[in-house]
Parts: sequence; C-alpha cells; structure tokens
Amino acid sequence: MPPDDTKQPSRLRAYLELVRLPNLFTAVADVAMGVLFVRAVAGPSDITLLAVLATASVLLYAAGVVLNDLFDIEVDRLQRPDRPLPSGRVSLRAARWLGWSLIGAGVLMGCLAAAISGHFRPAIAAVLLAGSVLLYDGLLKRTPLGPLAMGACRMFNVLLGMSVAATPLLTQHWLVAGGIGTYIAGVTWFARTEARQSNRIHLFLATGLMMAGVGLLVWFTSWAQGDFPPRQLAGGKTLLTVLGILIAWRCLRTIAVPTPRQVQATVKQCILTLVVFDAAVTFATSGPYRALAVLALLVPAVVLGRWVYST
Repeated sequence: MPPDDTKQPSRLRAYLELVRLPNLFTAVADVAMGVLFVRAVAGPSDITLLAVLATASVLLYAAGVVLNDLFDIEVDRLQRPDRPLPSGRVSLRAARWLGWSLIGAGVLMGCLAAAISGHFRPAIAAVLLAGSVLLYDGLLKRTPLGPLAMGACRMFNVLLGMSVAATPLLTQHWLVAGGIGTYIAGVTWFARTEARQSNRIHLFLATGLMMAGVGLLVWFTSWAQGDFPPRQLAGGKTLLTVLGILIAWRCLRTIAVPTPRQVQATVKQCILTLVVFDAAVTFATSGPYRALAVLALLVPAVVLGRWVYST
C-alpha cells in the first residue's frame, strides 16, 4: 500500500511550528547587522562568511526553541495542548534528536566561520551562544533570571556576527549588542505569562526594560560619531527613536487590556520589530541599501507568520 501523502503537509507544518520558522529570520537579521557593522561585505568570500554565520545562528535559534519545548512539555500539556509536542504531532524522541543535532551543527558552523575568517572568535561566540541557549532552557527560564538569560542569547547572536571584526570591539559595538539583548530581555519578561492573564505591573516594568534597550541603541549613535557619515547616524538615531515610541505605545495599549490574545500579539510584533531595529542600526553604519537588505528579512517573517504560529 502506498504511503498516505495527505499527512505529510501536516507533519511538515508541525516541525515548522516547533522551530518557530518566522522567528528564524530575526536571528539572521541580528547576525547580518553584526557583520555589516564591522566588515565591508564586498566580495564572494565575505558573502560566504555571512552565509555561514547566518546558518549557525539559525541552527542555534532553532535548537533553542526545540529544546525549550522539550523542557516545557508538562506546562504546555496544560496551557498549550495544541503545540507540536503535547499534541503528539512531533514525538519527544524526534524532538530530542532534532534539538541536540541542531546545537551541534550550529557550533560546527561557528567553527567553519572561524576557519574562513582566520581567527577563533566566531567559534567562541557560537559556543557562548549555545551555552546561553542551554542555560536558559534547562535552568533559568522559570527563574527571575530567565529574561536576562534570553537577552544574553540575543546579545551573543549579535556578537556572533560582530566576531568577524578585524580589530577588537569598541564601545559602540557593545552598546548595540547589549541594547538588542536588553530589549529582548524585556520582551521575554513581557511574554512570561502570555498564556494566561498577565499582571499589569510586570508588563509595565518589562516595557521599561525594552525601552532601556532601545535607549542603548540610540546611545550608540553618539559613541560612533566620526566613524560613520553624520547623516547616516542621524537617520539611524531618528529611526531607532521612532521605533521605540511605537513599541512603547503598543505595549501600553496592551497593559490597559492584558488578555492572553493581546499580550501574544504584542510579543509577536515586538519580536518582528527586532528586524527593523537591526535595519535601523545597519542604516546608521552601512547606508540605506544594506539596511533595505536587512529589512527585507521582515517579508518572509511576516508572510510565514500568517501560516506558522511563532510564539
């Protein structure tokens, strides 16, 4: 008897939900911004290096969300029974194999980037990112340090891109990496109780942490004076400020009506806006054309987000 092909699309969708397919493009945006910040991507070797780093980032992000669902299986059985693992659409055995394989493959790609670039920093960044992912998923997620651990994952993801710099990183690099990490720590805090009614005070404090991250991103434009064209820096500063205001407004509206549906929608928007933040930083450092290339990653993220659930 031939196999039942009608089940294949459903199985594929389950795996795409498991790895949060739309969110993978935000990981690529972080790395692309980091590379463009420190390196003029002008030839085939640079493009190859960027592709390898982006692949490492995607593999490690996907590993993180798969292992996250494995560690959260009992909670999801109660709060999110429709997720791929509690619903049985993906077996626990398959998820374990996938998660650990992705972690290993991501670190190997980081080592490949180190070999291509000629120094070991990309490998170190990949190992630190993998370690942060495991620390968050396995130990810290349910603790008060959970949001900070997730922020560290995003910070190391940006540093994975910046690790190909020819010189030591400067203050402006750390401000951007720390700004992205702080912003995501706030988003993670905002999302901690998204499956049930959220506490307004916690949401308000989480919004403040997000804004602190945006503040660090805006601040980098002052530290970078003289390193990039003034008009680009001014434009990037304006874009980052406007984005911060828009995100704050969306969060405040959700705080007024903190239902699970509202909180989840806001979290999704905050995550996708990360691509726009990356594009704004790229505008400030590399000009409009490369910023548009980063921003283009928002298109598949949004389109696929209508088909595959991403939070």
